[in-house]
Amino acid sequence: MSTFELNKIAAGILLGALLFMVTGTVGHMLVSPKQLQENAYKVDVPEEETATAAAPQEVKWPEPIAPLLASADAKAGEGLVKRCAACHSFDKGGPNKVGPNLYSIVNASKAHLDGFAYSPALAEAEGDWNYESLSKFIYSPKDYVPGTKMNFAGLKKDEDRANLIAYLRSLADSPAPLP
Repeated sequence: MSTFELNKIAAGILLGALLFMVTGTVGHMLVSPKQLQENAYKVDVPEEETATAAAPQEVKWPEPIAPLLASADAKAGEGLVKRCAACHSFDKGGPNKVGPNLYSIVNASKAHLDGFAYSPALAEAEGDWNYESLSKFIYSPKDYVPGTKMNFAGLKKDEDRANLIAYLRSLADSPAPLP
């Protein structure tokens, strides 16, 4: 290929870029956005609706989990735990991951692991991880402990939560007694 042909190709590219820039500039001059003094189309919203929409919705907590634990299947809970394994470990002495190790969690105090950086909301939470508190937390972590770092939507099915808690109960040197 001769230098004359290379010059023609380079000139074509430069001319195309120049034409693109000029077209953009002319387009902006022709169509300039205007700031309106008020909206062109008004939507009337009753005052009541905005007040109720802004109010936080009360959480409808699940039924007590204790009656379901008697017939819960820990093996089925072990299958459910696979969702949690990305963030939690379950082995005795296992490492903390994004979430804390959950070995022997049933009846342990909240934020009980030294060396794990719990969210301030969970670090200040009082009480133990009994069956009911675990059920509510697994049902909706963000509602049970507002401000928690746990990004999990929750398990809404009572049977799944009971199976999961039964599995967590089995992960201990001496499992906690059933209620």
